[in-house]
Amino acid sequence: MEYSIGRTDRVIAVRLFEGEDIYESIESIAAKENVRAAAVLITGGMRKGNVVVGPKTEQPKIEPQFMPFEGPGEVLGVGTIFWNNEQPKLHIHTAIGKGGKNLVGCPRGGATTFLVLEVTIIEIEGIQAQRKIDKDTGFELLRFE
Repeated sequence: MEYSIGRTDRVIAVRLFEGEDIYESIESIAAKENVRAAAVLITGGMRKGNVVVGPKTEQPKIEPQFMPFEGPGEVLGVGTIFWNNEQPKLHIHTAIGKGGKNLVGCPRGGATTFLVLEVTIIEIEGIQAQRKIDKDTGFELLRFE
């Protein structure tokens, strides 16, 4: 286990509009505002996305299992922002629902907004951390300095 202690700094409230890419939008705000560490909350609508719902395989290397979400539907999400060497990287997990069907996982692959998505970015001051390539998994994993 690794951990670091920080304190809250700025809080950024955002409204995304129809069709806007969730990752692209949040990461561009983090870059523009130089948010190096943050907690992220989202609530609203999601149009579509390709959602990681667990590993398809674990050996010899983890391969993610994707399920498409074709909305529109409702979404709640919790995540973090930490930078790799060059740019901010959002890692978010969501619960997405439409008509009684629910999907929980990590939306990727063109996850876009339906009508409105409210985003709260809670900046964390005093944490020195980065997403670094893990040689065993090939994933960019959070590491504290």
